[in-house]
Amino acid sequence: MRRRFLVERFEDGTAVLRGQDARHLSRVLRASPGDRFELSDGSAVWLAAVSRVEPDGVEFRLLERVAAADLPIEATALISIFRFVRLEWAVEKATELGVSVVRPLAAARSEAGLVAAAPKRLARWEKIAHEAANQSRRTAAPQVLDPIRPGEAFRETNAEIRLILSERRDAPKMESFRPARAAKSIALAFGPEGGWTDEELSAARTAGFQEASLGPLILRTETAVVAALAIACCGWA
Repeated sequence: MRRRFLVERFEDGTAVLRGQDARHLSRVLRASPGDRFELSDGSAVWLAAVSRVEPDGVEFRLLERVAAADLPIEATALISIFRFVRLEWAVEKATELGVSVVRPLAAARSEAGLVAAAPKRLARWEKIAHEAANQSRRTAAPQVLDPIRPGEAFRETNAEIRLILSERRDAPKMESFRPARAAKSIALAFGPEGGWTDEELSAARTAGFQEASLGPLILRTETAVVAALAIACCGWA
């Protein structure tokens, strides 16, 4: 299976790959003129042949259009900030599962030091999402947005299905919210290690979110992200 890379744009039957991906292609994969790869500009995918390898970029000639295979559902993951090494893993796996938007949340029970440091980590999270999009052969990488407070994020969300993952034993199972027809969009909110506060749950309900459970066991946040997105993106799409 050919490797896929994301480029900024296609222009007059050509494209140029720059940055870290270009360095990886030229120095690690040892690409040379004539080698073929798939390229995506975020909306279309093309089979392309390397035409020239330069120190600052790899140039391509577009050959033929390739059918894109992205998931039909647009998923937003609202992920409360928690330990960065595990949050990065969650961003990577969420990308592989087809998430469209990742929004970090400065939840009340997120560690204050992590919340303060989060804006400086945004570029790294974007890089992780970009690399995971390449690996999983997506047409585009997800947006990784600036961290905000949960209440503000809930108010801004207008997805067709809006669920806030809950630890309450009497919360309905996520599967009970499966739509009768394929949904176009879904938003899933994941709490921090200390859980949601009553105020955050109230703000979510006011914004149209419904509490949902992933079962009787208490999952780590990153596990909940993978489990819920696998159900929504791969099971409901």
